[in-house]
Amino acid sequence: MQSKMIRETHKTRTLAYIQAYGSITSLEAIRDLGNTRLSDTIFRLRNEGYSIATEDYKVSTRWINARGERKYSIIAKYVYKRNKP
Repeated sequence: MQSKMIRETHKTRTLAYIQAYGSITSLEAIRDLGNTRLSDTIFRLRNEGYSIATEDYKVSTRWINARGERKYSIIAKYVYKRNKP
């Protein structure tokens, strides 16, 4: 009997990551998974019934404004809510 081998894809790696860590950002996806199209992967997971919320996440940049304060950007953080129904 042959065992069915599941091919690892961006989708399977991303799902395993957010199940393990609870959330993922674009930078984490690129750095840890080699996935440069995270929003597409999340879109496909949502279409399969996984509950993944998008939250705004404030991150500091390397830039400083005229008052000497750090500038910030808002990025998407995808948060895993529950198992597939």
